[in-house]
Amino acid sequence: MRTLRDSSGEARIYRITRSELSSFADVQAAWGIKKRLLPLPCAQKRGAVASEEADKTLLEKIAVIFEAKKKRYGSPRIHAELQQQAVVCSRGRVARLMRAKGLCALSGKKYRRRRERQDVTETKNLLLEHDIRPTRVNQVWHTDITMIATDEGWLYLAGVMDGLSKRIVGYAAADHMKTDLVIEALRSAVKRRGRQECLIHHSDRGSQYTSYAYQRELTAQKMLPSFTAKGACLDNACMESFWATLKKELVYPQKRFATRDEARQAVFEYIHVFYNRERLHSSLGYTSPELFEALQQPSAALESLAA
Repeated sequence: MRTLRDSSGEARIYRITRSELSSFADVQAAWGIKKRLLPLPCAQKRGAVASEEADKTLLEKIAVIFEAKKKRYGSPRIHAELQQQAVVCSRGRVARLMRAKGLCALSGKKYRRRRERQDVTETKNLLLEHDIRPTRVNQVWHTDITMIATDEGWLYLAGVMDGLSKRIVGYAAADHMKTDLVIEALRSAVKRRGRQECLIHHSDRGSQYTSYAYQRELTAQKMLPSFTAKGACLDNACMESFWATLKKELVYPQKRFATRDEARQAVFEYIHVFYNRERLHSSLGYTSPELFEALQQPSAALESLAA
């Protein structure tokens, strides 16, 4: 079946079999018919226009979320935010629109792993020895130290993370990385969470964490120390991942902090306002650490959200 127009512009419909295709050119020539495809139906035109308008509207919503999260969210988290706003769309569509608009989430420096692995000495590692994976909050805490460059010098930051919810439950910042720094971070976590007996405290084998003063603090808090073997830090990877996220989303995108106080204020805002309360975690089903903990403890949900 073919629809053609003759020389007068009138549309005519022809039913042509496969055997007649060879002679159809002669019929065209004899009748003076010019083969021309008919334009798309109006319904299809309207559908294409509606699709473009829908993409434009969705892109505006994506841009609002992208800027509100300070360019820290890629397509997976923006898609999760849209779903929470009851916006129906696929992750692929969000990725396509962001790519077309040039909206790219902040990315950190690539880490190149060393090929040669040093000999690992035997170390007391409770997570590895007993194959412990946290099933409740305040069961395992991870700790570590990082540093942030400022014009005044390094700002050293010690953090404590809950192994299940990935929430930063305590941290401390100072112009040094002595044992007092990690003790202050631990005490801030205990102050927020209360004393947690038999909690597994996991860290690397840094001198601050293996010091007598810090071990006495753990004993006083009735916590069980656990150490990652040297050169095999996968058991403390969640803490390393947090430092990488903090630097990628807070430190690297801007110029160097002028003072340590400025860096402290920025870290406070990032941890307490954004990371713990708002940032969606893929490992938590795209919920924030605070909301995840509230869902784990329904009885305390209202109290947690109100705080």
